[in-house]
Amino acid sequence: MKSLLLILSNPRYFAPSWIFTSVNIWFGTWAIYIPTVKEKLGIDKADLGIALFCLSLGVFTIFPMASKIINKIGVGRASWISVIAVSFAAMLPLMAPNYYMLMLGLYLFGAGTGFTDIAINTLVTEIEKEDKVNFMSAAHGFFSLGGILVGLGSFLIPIIGSPVLHMGITVVLVFLINLYFRKHYINVVAAPVEKEPFSFKLFKPLLLLGIIGFVSYGSEGAIIDWSALYLKEMTMAPEMLIGAGFLAFSTTMTLGRFLGDGISAKIGPIKIVGLGALIATVGYVLVLSQHTLVTIAGFALNGLGFSVIVPELFRIGGNVKGVDSSQGVAFIAGSGYIGFLMGPVILGFIAESASLNYSFILLLILALLIFGITFFLNRRGR
Repeated sequence: MKSLLLILSNPRYFAPSWIFTSVNIWFGTWAIYIPTVKEKLGIDKADLGIALFCLSLGVFTIFPMASKIINKIGVGRASWISVIAVSFAAMLPLMAPNYYMLMLGLYLFGAGTGFTDIAINTLVTEIEKEDKVNFMSAAHGFFSLGGILVGLGSFLIPIIGSPVLHMGITVVLVFLINLYFRKHYINVVAAPVEKEPFSFKLFKPLLLLGIIGFVSYGSEGAIIDWSALYLKEMTMAPEMLIGAGFLAFSTTMTLGRFLGDGISAKIGPIKIVGLGALIATVGYVLVLSQHTLVTIAGFALNGLGFSVIVPELFRIGGNVKGVDSSQGVAFIAGSGYIGFLMGPVILGFIAESASLNYSFILLLILALLIFGITFFLNRRGR
């Protein structure tokens, strides 16, 4: 909890952490109104799927150019500009008068949040380097906190009565807090890196980290999308408990991220990723027991294990020798988002053709793969 106290006691660390919270507040507020938008525009599930793909397309479009923009204007300035841009873009999907404007709005929203994601992870990496502190994991915990705030805000839906007004109030409040704290990071620039000619030796650490990112994000997406169905179909859980797996996963995810920095400082970022993979593996073993309460406990261990992996990947990726921190972060983010989007789909095909149980057996094997890669990285010393 030391890093959490650090963030709460020092505006230099709270400022970028609040941007993490902001991203999830923007995205979560949009997400709770997806059914409303679908009904308002009279579109079917297939049309909605295409529109949501535009959001993902926006994310992937910005990734190749994000690091160049960040390096040119400075990571602190880039983070602040991204806050301004997403504050406008977040309004567009809910204001869309027709289907085509919805697709455009989601594309711009995706591009804005994708750029923000790279900018703020790079920003935290650079502040950690400058101040010789660890708070990346806790900053990601603030992202999870954003989801909790959105959940609490959803109780205001009947009172506000308008998606656009709800998002507008949210955007203004989030923006004003960011406006107040921007002075604490806006002048941060990435430390110069001694570039090396491209070689497989230089790229190999990033490639391995990208694989871990792909698997970790994909596993998180799978648990978010499939945990309730797994409890219902495989463990025959009662109706009141089918959401308990996701709740357990989310709770331990948030807790683990607030604890992760202190552990990382003691044992190192690669070892904590390996430890997280090992905990997640044990979690999958419990999930596969197909006993309701044991499976829920397994999902809790999954959340605890994966909670530290993604923040540490950004920390490691932003410190790879011979690579700009923004480029390393962008590569990790890109690999992770591909996994997050593809993972649940791949597992869905496996579940449909064989069994949902086989999908989670694959996730167990992939968690072991992460552990194996970290073992290799630790021996090689990156």
